[in-house]
Amino acid sequence: MSQSRSHQTSPTLSVLDLVPVRSDQTSGDALAATLELAREADALGYRRYWVAEHHNMPAVASTNPPVVMAMIAGATERLRVGSGGVMLPNHAPLVVAEQFSLLEAAYPGRIDLGIGRAPGTDPVTSYALRHGAGGVSDEAVTRFPEYVDNVLAMMEPEGVAVAVAGRQQVLKATPAAAGVPEMWLLGSSDYSARLAAEKGMPYVFAHHFSGSGTAEALELYRSTFRPSAALAEPRTFLTVNVSVAPTAEEARLRALPQLQMMLALRTGQPLQAQVLVEEAEKVQAPPAQQDVIDAMAARWVIDAPEAARARVAELASTYGVDEVMVVPVAGAHVGTEPGSSPARVETLRLLAA
Repeated sequence: MSQSRSHQTSPTLSVLDLVPVRSDQTSGDALAATLELAREADALGYRRYWVAEHHNMPAVASTNPPVVMAMIAGATERLRVGSGGVMLPNHAPLVVAEQFSLLEAAYPGRIDLGIGRAPGTDPVTSYALRHGAGGVSDEAVTRFPEYVDNVLAMMEPEGVAVAVAGRQQVLKATPAAAGVPEMWLLGSSDYSARLAAEKGMPYVFAHHFSGSGTAEALELYRSTFRPSAALAEPRTFLTVNVSVAPTAEEARLRALPQLQMMLALRTGQPLQAQVLVEEAEKVQAPPAQQDVIDAMAARWVIDAPEAARARVAELASTYGVDEVMVVPVAGAHVGTEPGSSPARVETLRLLAA
């Protein structure tokens, strides 16, 4: 499915936002910075703006995608706003269907529902989210394909018939739906690729997080895809971490805080709010850990504008997609206004120029 480099064109750009919380920010500051970034993405012509679901993490304020999505959709005019994604094992399917049906009613034609199978948190928080119903291997994970079908059916205008105590009752996510959100399956393994292909749904592989297995997952999805009433042929795009600055060196410095946070996550170190660039510069990682940082950085797009745009186009060509969803990972310098994120804004501006 790859294309030759000579046929590269500029892919459509979208945004994935974890609503990062820096060491100089409150949660409210982080949300204010995200709204600023979303408005900029809207003005620059980005296609989508998705927010993740992560819980109990010191550097991530995106704990509740539907709530953040409502704020973003209300602050923008054109963007498709979505979840990247809702971790379905954490929630009752009806609750998810109700939330996204209301969002679609309020912002028709602009809502995406990205669904994932991972917990998006630690086992203790996962346990609390489900009222003590168990960890990630419980029934909610096992029955994930069924729950995906339930969400889809409940959001349809006619609803779904449910048998309770021998009686049939129609269950609707909203009383009078005029449309439904576009639903995507997300994943970082071949499980969701197979399931999306089987159900004829659009699919996104978490390339920005995994960094490996992307080609294999996309090929599996495309080669086993079964057309559905909603989708006639495979539909997917690429996600990638990006830091763009006027110079490659500045882009590298701005990426350091996120690189160090990902290192801590992958090596089991205590997590903390995202440090500022000057704080990150003072950290001297042991050689083995520096190797991990260098390997991650090599998979990210960290560069000056022209080189960064070329790299994004090359990734799109390599994986045969016409859309790239960027995670703007540029950190902030000391003295940055807490309610803003100028380096992330500049990343979007320079990439779209």
